[in-house]
Amino acid sequence: MKKQNISNRIWLLAIFILLFASCTKIEYTQIAEPAYLRVFNNVNYVQTMGSKDDKVPYFCMLINPKIGSDGKFTGAEIIGDFLDKRDPYAPPYPSHIGNSTDPSNPEYPGKENVLVGPILNGFDLSSWAQVPSGEVRVVFAYRPKNTVPFFELEDRLKNDILIDTVINLQSKEVYTLHLLQTDFIKKDHGILLRHENFYKLPLSDSLVYVNFYNMSAKGFWEADASLKDDDYRLKSFKNGVKDEMNVFLSLYESQEELSHYAAKVNGYQGRFLTTVKRNTSSNEVNAYASFPLWASSKSNGIRTAIWQRFDFFTLGMDPVTNPFYDSDTNTGSNWAVLNCLLNGKVGLTSNENGTLLPNLLVNVHSGKDNPRTFATVNTIEIVNGRVYLTTIQRKYAPPIY
Repeated sequence: MKKQNISNRIWLLAIFILLFASCTKIEYTQIAEPAYLRVFNNVNYVQTMGSKDDKVPYFCMLINPKIGSDGKFTGAEIIGDFLDKRDPYAPPYPSHIGNSTDPSNPEYPGKENVLVGPILNGFDLSSWAQVPSGEVRVVFAYRPKNTVPFFELEDRLKNDILIDTVINLQSKEVYTLHLLQTDFIKKDHGILLRHENFYKLPLSDSLVYVNFYNMSAKGFWEADASLKDDDYRLKSFKNGVKDEMNVFLSLYESQEELSHYAAKVNGYQGRFLTTVKRNTSSNEVNAYASFPLWASSKSNGIRTAIWQRFDFFTLGMDPVTNPFYDSDTNTGSNWAVLNCLLNGKVGLTSNENGTLLPNLLVNVHSGKDNPRTFATVNTIEIVNGRVYLTTIQRKYAPPIY
């Protein structure tokens, strides 16, 4: 009988634990008039002879910090801790939550369980966090690259501030904040707060949109190569691009032909798209260029296999007058190439100098179609020899099985 009683108690304890766990929930901080904010750390750490003494740009972001009687930070209304350098690709959905036990966060909100943005004009803003609107104080503090939360660190490790400034955020508006280097030689840093407008534009479901920014530091492309990242994956972007570049688009018929000599879509064989100028200060949103989702005659209105190649040429050059070899990775910053195909990790079979990022188009199971191709809104940003892609997508019909 005693064994039976013990067994019953164990079962009751197990049920209690399960019920308690299922009822446990995250307590979110309610914000009456929120703005929607996404934050990227564009400051990369590179181990070269010229940077071996630089601080590791690993941060804690504080919005509206609280100050103790001793003048030191004791907390904040919003804390974005363990902010690491950004990933090359920011997909159209929160991809970081629950993916690893590493606290390092490639963006904010990223891994943070916080209240996020709603669906505006059909666009899913779940990668943007709700933050207070109005004038808010923003601090980026250096922190050690470990797993200790910022406010549990020793006091001496909490006072190294890179940025301390005030920004103005309007209620129910969408912003992307970039932490970046502004001068490569002087090692100056700053922020760029972009007031996004994609959700306000009359964008077509049958067009793919993309805009471009060069947020590289002043003096980067002119600096000696020994001061820059020698990552072979950067290819022709490694040394940077000049301060003003023309962008040309080529569309390829199929991701099954991984060669830049493969068949191109008619009318998109090095078509001029736009001009991009280096900028680390203006928060102006650059205009979106577009191309048809169903540009290929082989598409069927449900799925298309096209992929994109962007050529960045200095003024006066273009794909026809290009004086460089396809495989050149050092072009004097006059030409750089970006290939957007598959998941951004499968290289071309042809000998060429393109950096890889994922396809701008999204293929997912939607309705009865598995997969179905959807158009997206994209931003491509060049920062000190690296290229980043952010993709935004409208909500689509859930799959039918």
